[in-house]
Amino acid sequence: MYKTVAETAKEISMPEDQVLRYIYAGRIKAVFDGEQYLVNSTQFDTYHEQLERIKEEIEIWRNTPIPEDIDVKDED
Repeated sequence: MYKTVAETAKEISMPEDQVLRYIYAGRIKAVFDGEQYLVNSTQFDTYHEQLERIKEEIEIWRNTPIPEDIDVKDED
């Protein structure tokens, strides 16, 4: 499904001007219909999957307690 630059920017939580810069640089594939750029939204499926996986890993990391150092000695 093709979306406008504004819709794409909202979907991937990125400013519109940055999306346009990525289109010009070739990092985001888009077609120009004579008036505006249209972006195929299926190219972001992997991006969304990786983003969710990273969020889950960060949450696991935050909830993991820090182990006590075994070399700590009480010298009082």
